[in-house]
Amino acid sequence: MVVPVLRIRPGRERTLRHRHPWVYSGALADPGEAAGVVDLVDADGAFLARGWFNPGARIAVRVLSWRREPIDAAWWRARVEAAVARRRMLLDTVRGRACRLVHAEADGLPGLVVDRYEDVLVMQVQSAAADAAREAIVDALVELLEPACVLERSDAAARRREGLDAVHAVHHGERPDRVRVREGDFTFDVDVRHGQKTGFYLDQSDNRALVAPLARGRRVLDAFCYTGAFAVHALGGGAEHVTLVDSSYPALQAAQRHLERAGFGAARAELVRGDAFEILRVLAEEERRFGLIVVDPPKFATSARQVDAALRAYKDVNRVALECLEPGGILVTFSCSAAVDAAAFTRAVSWAAIDAGRELRIVRRLGQPADHPVLASLPESEYLCGIVAVADAAREA
Repeated sequence: MVVPVLRIRPGRERTLRHRHPWVYSGALADPGEAAGVVDLVDADGAFLARGWFNPGARIAVRVLSWRREPIDAAWWRARVEAAVARRRMLLDTVRGRACRLVHAEADGLPGLVVDRYEDVLVMQVQSAAADAAREAIVDALVELLEPACVLERSDAAARRREGLDAVHAVHHGERPDRVRVREGDFTFDVDVRHGQKTGFYLDQSDNRALVAPLARGRRVLDAFCYTGAFAVHALGGGAEHVTLVDSSYPALQAAQRHLERAGFGAARAELVRGDAFEILRVLAEEERRFGLIVVDPPKFATSARQVDAALRAYKDVNRVALECLEPGGILVTFSCSAAVDAAAFTRAVSWAAIDAGRELRIVRRLGQPADHPVLASLPESEYLCGIVAVADAAREA
């Protein structure tokens, strides 16, 4: 098989030599023609990497291998098998039944996400390379894991940037409406058809367990609560009461079911539907105070162009949250915007504390769990950052 060659502009090969797996269109000296596997070479013709060329995308080439090797069904199977093997090594049996099995570039599989919920696999295909290999990927998953269902929910904005249409399909077995999974001492129903992401926020599993003991004896506010997992763990850790806020009625219905199944009655939980920014402002005006507040908003920035607006949003929501936090209270706040790094997020929270007149001390930093690894040479794969901070009483004017 003859592999087409694309040349990198002089001086633009440095990131590839540092193993960053994305090549932007402006770095190519050759315009390229057909999409598919290509070899990348430097200005002198020396081999750099083998990748998938997508002429219509801003990320024109996604590296598949740093060697000249066939990119065929066996290659995709081997990469999927290696990703699954890492989870078996890193996760206990229970956690491994609800986890991310493939985390895109961090597992050497550009644009491919596979989440496991018991015997149901939900995949998202977000790159042209993985899109072309869909059949090989599904075959590998079925052979390696013998799932009851392989469901694809490829509706992310990333596909539009790759010039791809949305895909919703069942590739193996029959699609269930919901799958029940265990997390710690509790169970949650995952809506694999319509839920956020692939149905559940698996990336917050470790952080929910961490919040539980912090909630003991406190009144807790769970902003952007989705289906209530943080709140359930907080009550399990001994929280006095939880207030859950989300704009989605179906999400709050699911949260109510999860609370009831865990044995937490209406006297210990209040569910509020509405925009979290507005609800927080109302709570602040009503002088409602909480001993622990979790702020876990959706992604505010999908690109560098949106970072400034995202930082303003992070500052705004954390400022109002701090106004609702009692002296000595704990703020647990997150950003899941890859374009906003941890340092910038920390600055936004710091500005929020200044505007709220609170002295804030960071006592712990949070991030992604083991099944959402970060590729050291791809900083963009570190998308989730969090802060646990203690707020002193409001400063005197």
